[in-house]
Amino acid sequence: DINAAWMMSRECVQLQPKGTFKMACLCAGQCSRKQQQLLAPGYQEIWYSPSGSRQTSNPPNTVTLGFQGHCFYHGDVGGVEGSSVALSTCSGLRGLITLNTSVSYLIEPLSPVAMGTLQPHAVFRAQHLRMPNGTCGHRHGSHDHREGFSDFIQGMMLTQGVRVRDKILLSVTFQKHLGNLEMTKLKLLEAANYVDKYYKALHIRVAVIGLEVWSDQDKISVSGNPYSTLGAFLAWRRKQLYTLPNDNAQLITGVAFQGTTIGLAPLRAMCSEYQSGGVNSDHSESAVGVAATMAHEMGHNFGMSHDSPGCCQANPDDGGCIMAAATGHPFPRVFNRCNKQELSRYLGSGGGKCLFNLPNTRVMYGGQRCGNGYLEEGEECDCGDEEECSSPCCNANNCTLKAGAECAHGVCCHNCKLKSPGVLCRAPSGSCDLPEYCDGKVESCPANFYLVDGTSCAGGQAYCYTGMCLTLDQQCQSLWGKDGRPAPDLCFKQVNEAGDTFGNCGKDLMGKYRGCKDRDAKCGKIQCVSSAFKPIEANAVPIDTTVRQGSRKILCRGTHVYRPGQVDEGQEDTLDPGLVMTGTKCGEDSICFEGECRNASFLRADECNAKCHGHGLCNNNHQCHCDSGWAPPLCNKEGNGGSSDSGPVINRSIFPVSCPVPEAKHVQADAHASSRHVSGLSNNQHDNGHASGHANPTFLLKRQGSDRMVRKPVNDTFK
Repeated sequence: DINAAWMMSRECVQLQPKGTFKMACLCAGQCSRKQQQLLAPGYQEIWYSPSGSRQTSNPPNTVTLGFQGHCFYHGDVGGVEGSSVALSTCSGLRGLITLNTSVSYLIEPLSPVAMGTLQPHAVFRAQHLRMPNGTCGHRHGSHDHREGFSDFIQGMMLTQGVRVRDKILLSVTFQKHLGNLEMTKLKLLEAANYVDKYYKALHIRVAVIGLEVWSDQDKISVSGNPYSTLGAFLAWRRKQLYTLPNDNAQLITGVAFQGTTIGLAPLRAMCSEYQSGGVNSDHSESAVGVAATMAHEMGHNFGMSHDSPGCCQANPDDGGCIMAAATGHPFPRVFNRCNKQELSRYLGSGGGKCLFNLPNTRVMYGGQRCGNGYLEEGEECDCGDEEECSSPCCNANNCTLKAGAECAHGVCCHNCKLKSPGVLCRAPSGSCDLPEYCDGKVESCPANFYLVDGTSCAGGQAYCYTGMCLTLDQQCQSLWGKDGRPAPDLCFKQVNEAGDTFGNCGKDLMGKYRGCKDRDAKCGKIQCVSSAFKPIEANAVPIDTTVRQGSRKILCRGTHVYRPGQVDEGQEDTLDPGLVMTGTKCGEDSICFEGECRNASFLRADECNAKCHGHGLCNNNHQCHCDSGWAPPLCNKEGNGGSSDSGPVINRSIFPVSCPVPEAKHVQADAHASSRHVSGLSNNQHDNGHASGHANPTFLLKRQGSDRMVRKPVNDTFK
């Protein structure tokens, strides 16, 4: 039980929750009373002894700050539609109560007046939180204040809900800033609780799978340069990924980045082995400040760019929107319709494959509990608490199946019965994706699998990268419309050797534009040919350059995207949709990576595919996905095809299929084949960004009086 006194203006109301956490509070006449547990699978805490020895803690019931199990909660305000509550009871009460887009309150503990007295708590309006103003110098034409959402996710419905296994890492400077290891953990878990609450509105749950504190010394070079810090962090994450697999990782540091930057993250990088993460500077004493920055940078990983005028309907006096280019007093806390639209496009294009995998519920942060909505050991079903459960198959009071029911939830469960083996449960979202099938034994669909990075696609004209098949044709069409197509190689070479805003191969670790070497030219600013007057991208203008090829003149059409109100070009976000996407083919056996045209052999796709004996290709789990007539795991024996990862292939005659081989040849299979690489679906258009190139949105603190507009360049010509 918790006893506390609440202080708000001249009122003081005593809070006495008992047993399970239920609260009643008076906030401007509003009443809040609903308990919902925040869950995160496989949670682990990591820190280091003074001698540098790595320490870990992962008991069945995590003990944090002396509290057994779970002390973070979600809920809403009773009777107030659209409201939300996120609270922590770990050490007093801390939390955020949101009544609507214009009114929210913060709760924070104060020091006890005397020994034995109730601990007083302050309740105040969110706009009274002291927090520095800020902007994000992100130049992508995105969305800002007030627009609509209409997109449908092809192949994956967002309303199903997805989960991010997020790992949070704290630099030694952050830990020293708070001065206490346990209080450091508490602040970051509070921040993660807020982030999870923000993303619930998008049907996304952010589950903390690990909290690592560099308590002895930083494991990378953390400096005021956000570009070099991000590059070093992402490289470190990839090397350490095997120790605690995660979908995304965020570094929090006490180091102040140069200028007004407080965060940096690649665009469209969620689930990427190389780029899924971001760096954040702790700029506020309150956990909601860190939460706002993390939510923003993760938003870039999810494919969201900055808000354009007309998207955000939240009251700016109450914080505005999370993906706004400016942040500060008070903190932003909501996503808007335009963010949902961009997220839909990213997931619909094949991005974020790992998010649809089920978490490991055998080890839950806070321990196993009937009513938490996860099927755990000893339970036959779990439809949430009794108030929320609407399942006709499950008894909410004891998590058992009702008489005659075989299952209660999951895409492989229908009318309380398990679907037959071989029934399609997840269709492929593109030519590099693989379908999954029910196994007839469990109610959930297998994890999401796709062809290993570096596999040939589009008839040998492109490579698969994070489950997407990227071509220059698609990228030109996404910028210029249906008649857009790649310009001749001479355009790429002459424009991108400049090393300026309009022609470059991304930025170096110092944040400066770098000109492209001849080999890398097709990995710089994309050059297209189009009859359109201007690009279709928001806030984009054409950059036209005329080059001569013999006696012929060619109009090379590049794209420059500006951010309204941008003043300092040096403080800009490095996100640039006019750059060729990472993973695009740039030559024979070559692929764009970090602004360079590299030999695709570093992805080791051919090496993996070789073990499939010429009768299949590797999936992203490096397991063979076999052609029809061959059996996994090595495709060297007769069988039905498919892989050991994605469920049995029994029901056939569903899709026509084809399997590309490393030599860019295609083996066409029978329409009744059981090979799982489905062709004939639309190719994908989006890709993950990278640390040192174009896809690094920065979150910048806003300086007073810095809202001057930049001149929009129109029809610039390179000589």
